Amino acid sequence: MKIRVLIADDEPLARERIRRFLETDPDIEIRGECGNGLETVAAIEEIRPDLVFLDIQMPELDGFGVIHTVGVERMPAIIFITAYDQYAVKAFETHALDYLLKPFTRERFQQSLDWAKETLAKGLPQNLNQRLMEMLREFQPAPRYLERIIVKSAGRIQLIKSDDADWFQAAGNYIEIHVGSQTHMIRETMNHLETRLDPARFQRIHRCTMVNLDRIQEIHTYFNNEYVVILKDGTRLNMSRKYKDKLNDVFN
Repeated sequence: MKIRVLIADDEPLARERIRRFLETDPDIEIRGECGNGLETVAAIEEIRPDLVFLDIQMPELDGFGVIHTVGVERMPAIIFITAYDQYAVKAFETHALDYLLKPFTRERFQQSLDWAKETLAKGLPQNLNQRLMEMLREFQPAPRYLERIIVKSAGRIQLIKSDDADWFQAAGNYIEIHVGSQTHMIRETMNHLETRLDPARFQRIHRCTMVNLDRIQEIHTYFNNEYVVILKDGTRLNMSRKYKDKLNDVFN
């Protein structure tokens, strides 16, 4: 089975060089190219590549931002592309993460590709995520919780700040994100999204519903032990008894 590769670099000449080196390899299938971080996140989620050539310095979202947004645990194998100085390069070497320092030769490129092939043939090491997180911390602190959500719709990629979301609603294999009068859809589970959002700002009020706490106006209790959360814009959301006590703890 061929190795599915994604090329992510904002420089067209750099992408062309990588593509030219890869096209002669019968084990490689180039599945896509991206010129900025937002496109890269969307492509990783859609294509699910085995290997990404990831430029650190890209517009919209840099390489580190791509990893934070996708999630370290969901990233494929990575060969970093960098123009950073030797201090940064030493960090990649210390954590056994492969890199290409611009400008790179075909020989150096082949060394990285051989490393990737060997790594993928053995299966990604269990400690790869930990090594990646440790390396990232040397360059920029990882946000503890998801700060931006990538939304793909009709060939368009949109970046939504998590704090701008009013509430979330599960819809089958998707989640509706309600932002003011707009509704966006992402392919995600409520359980996973809940772990990535700050619990001090977002809380489940139902198996299928999560709400931005800043948007809550009041909570109504009815005689039959049913509860309704009313948002500041008038939206009424049912709250199950299971989540009532947890929500009370947040406000008390």
